[in-house]
Amino acid sequence: MDNVSTKQRRIAKLAKQSPQMSFTSLAYMMDVAWLREAYRRTRRDGAVGVDGVTAEEYGKHLDENLQSLLDRAKSGSYRAPPVRRVHIPKGSGNETRPIGIPAFEDKVLQRAVVMLLEPIYEEDFHEGSYGFRQKRSAHQALEALWKCSMNVAGGWILEVDIRKFFDTIDHAHLRDFLRHRVRDGVLTRLIGKWLNAGVMEDGRITYPEEGSPQGGVVSPILANVFLHYVLDRWFAEAVVPRMKGRVNLIRFADDFVMVFSSEEDARRVMEVIPKRFERYGLAVHPEKTRLVDFRRPSRHCNRRDGDSGDRKPETFDLLGFTHYWTTNYRGKLIIRRKTMKKRLARAIHSIRQWCRLNRHNPIPKQYEKLVQKVRGHYAYYGITGNAISLAKFHSEVERSWRFWLDRRNSERSMTWDKYRRLLKRYPLPQPRIVHSFVRTT
Repeated sequence: MDNVSTKQRRIAKLAKQSPQMSFTSLAYMMDVAWLREAYRRTRRDGAVGVDGVTAEEYGKHLDENLQSLLDRAKSGSYRAPPVRRVHIPKGSGNETRPIGIPAFEDKVLQRAVVMLLEPIYEEDFHEGSYGFRQKRSAHQALEALWKCSMNVAGGWILEVDIRKFFDTIDHAHLRDFLRHRVRDGVLTRLIGKWLNAGVMEDGRITYPEEGSPQGGVVSPILANVFLHYVLDRWFAEAVVPRMKGRVNLIRFADDFVMVFSSEEDARRVMEVIPKRFERYGLAVHPEKTRLVDFRRPSRHCNRRDGDSGDRKPETFDLLGFTHYWTTNYRGKLIIRRKTMKKRLARAIHSIRQWCRLNRHNPIPKQYEKLVQKVRGHYAYYGITGNAISLAKFHSEVERSWRFWLDRRNSERSMTWDKYRRLLKRYPLPQPRIVHSFVRTT
C-alpha cells in the first residue's frame, strides 16, 4: 500500500506541475504489488461475470493469477470479456435500469488502471465535480449547492437531464479527450478493449459502438473525463467569463444543475447547452430540462396564488432530494431539502417487497436485515431538515413488517398489541440526522 501511495503521489505531482503534459509512460508502475492493492480494493461480494469465477476462487492462487494478468495486460494479449448485463428495478413500477457486471479479473485490472488515472485527473477536475471522486460525496455536492443558492437568494436553477448518458458516450470523442493527458500505449489499448468488449444478455453478445456500461469499475472515471471536457471546462472557460451575474455548476456524474443570479444569463446558457452537447453526440431531454425560478419568495409564500400578488415558490430535484424554500421556527426564510416523492415511494416499495418475500424467515433474521436497510436509508437521506420524510419512512417500515408478519399463516395473529410488544424486543432504528453539514435553524 505504501509503495502504491508513493507512486500515486509522484504521478499527481507531475500532473500538477505540468497541466498540459500527456503521460506517455505509466504502465511501468503497475506491478504485482499494484495489482494486489487493486485486488484489495475490489469488492468480493458482487455478482459474477460471464466466466462465473468468484472472488474467492480467484483468490485461491492470487499471486499466480495476478502475475498472469500483469503479463497479459502489458504484452497486449489480454482479452476483455463481455460484460454481463442485468436489469435492476429503477422505481416502484416496472421500469428497470441496465447494469453491466464485468468478470472479477476484469474488475481487478480496471481498478488497477483507475488507480493510475485518478492522480492525474484529480489535479484536472473542477471544483464543482463531485461524483465518483476520492474524498468527495453526494452530500458535499448538496452542501455546495445549498451555499451557492443561498448566496444568490435562490436565483435561477437550470436543471439539465442528459438522455441515456452512459449509453451514448461517443468512443471517438472519449479517446480524443483521454489523449490530452494519457498516451501510454498499454493503458489506451486496455481502455479501447473495454469499450469494445461487448455486452452479453440472454446468451447473446452485442457490440455497441457507443456508451460505457454502468457497473464497470473504469466507467465512472471515463464518464467524468468525458464531461470534464464537454461541460466542466467549457463552463469555466467559455461560460463564466461571459456572464453578467454570479453562476455556479454543481455536478455529480451526469446529474447536474447550474445556479444563476441572473435570469438573462440562465436563459442564454439554456439555449446553448443542447447545441454544446449535440456536438459531442449527447442529447438533452427536452421535457426534463427546465429553468426554475428559485428566487427567495415573500414571507407569505404559502398563500394561494393571487391572494396578495405573491409569487409561489418553485422547487427542483437533485441527488434524490427536492429543494424548496420554507421558514424556520424563527420565521426566517431558508432552503431545505426533503426526500423526493419518487425516491421515498421507491424505498417504501422495496421494503414492502422484501418483507413479503422474507416473511417466513425467523424474526431475528428478518430484524437483522431490516435494521441494515433502515440504517442504510438514514445514512443517505438523514440530512438536516428532512425529519418528516424520515419519520414517514420509519412508520411505513413498521407498518409493512407487521402487515407481512400477520400473513405468515392463515391465523392472522399479529395484532397491533402483539406487534408493539415485539418491537420492544426488536426495536427498529429511529429516524436520525446523519449529515448536519448545514445549519438551517
